[in-house]
Amino acid sequence: MAKLKTLPSRLGSLSPMRGHLPAPERKLEAERKVFSPWRAWYNTTRWRRLRWAQLVKDRFTCTRCGKLEGDTAKLVCDHKIPHRGSADLFWDEGNLTTLCKPCHDSAKQRDEQAQGMRGA
Repeated sequence: MAKLKTLPSRLGSLSPMRGHLPAPERKLEAERKVFSPWRAWYNTTRWRRLRWAQLVKDRFTCTRCGKLEGDTAKLVCDHKIPHRGSADLFWDEGNLTTLCKPCHDSAKQRDEQAQGMRGA
C-alpha cells in the first residue's frame, strides 16, 4: 500500500472572516452593545436555567403551532411581552413561552411589528 502524501496547508492563504463586517454593520453592532446591555443576560447561567425550566414546562412544544421539537436548539424561550431592557419583564417566569424557530422568526415578529405600528 502506498503512503499518502502530506498536503500543504492552504489555511494561511485564507483571509479571516471574523471581524470583517462592512463599516455600517460594524457601527450598528457596536451601538447594539452600548445601548443594549441586557443582551448579556442571555449568556448567564440564570437565563439558561430559566429557559430550560420553560421548555420543560411547555413539554418542548411550540405554544403557537403545537409542534413537538426534540432539538432544543430549534426552540426559542420567548418573552410574551417584549422586555425592551426591563429586568422585571426579562426575568418574569410568567412572561415566557416556548416557540419553534419558524413561529418566532416569522409570525411572532410580524405581530410585534404590527403592534408597534399601532402604538400598542
